[in-house]
Amino acid sequence: MIRGIHHVALSTSNIERLTKFYEDAFGFKVVWHGGWPEGSDMIDTIVGVPGSSSKQVMMKAGNAHIEIFQYLTPEGKPVDPKRPANDHGYTHFCVDVTDIDAEYERLKGVGMTFNCPPPSREELGEGPIRATYGRDPEGNIIEIQEILDPDHEFYLNV
Repeated sequence: MIRGIHHVALSTSNIERLTKFYEDAFGFKVVWHGGWPEGSDMIDTIVGVPGSSSKQVMMKAGNAHIEIFQYLTPEGKPVDPKRPANDHGYTHFCVDVTDIDAEYERLKGVGMTFNCPPPSREELGEGPIRATYGRDPEGNIIEIQEILDPDHEFYLNV
C-alpha cells in the first residue's frame, strides 16, 4: 500500500548553501546527515549512477521532507538556473510504502522500470529503510521506500 509522498529530492553542487537556504527561507530543519563513499555497489545500482559518492541531508518542515544530494563522484552537470518550468530539475520524488516487494512488483506491472529490485534486509544490515529507484514512462525518477525503523528520523506519520 502506498501511504503518500515522503520527500522531494534536489541535487546541488553546494549542499551547505542549499541547506542554509531551505533553513532560512522555509524553516526546514535538518533531521539527518548522510551520504556514501565511492565503491558502494549496492547504492550505485539503486540510483543508476556507477562510481557514485555523495553527501546527503534530509530536512523536514511540517509533514514535508526535502532530501538534498551533493554528488561528489561523478560530478553532476549544472542546469540553467533560469530554465523554464517545463525543463527537468528535481532528481526524484519518493513514495512511502508498507510492503516494498509487493509495490515493486505491482509498479513493474503498470509500466515502471527499475534499476534493481529492493535490496534485502540481509544486504542492508542495520539500515533503517529499504528503497529502490525506478522511472515512469517519461523517464522521471521515482523512489519507493519502506521504513523499517519507525523511530528513525526519516519516519513520517501519514
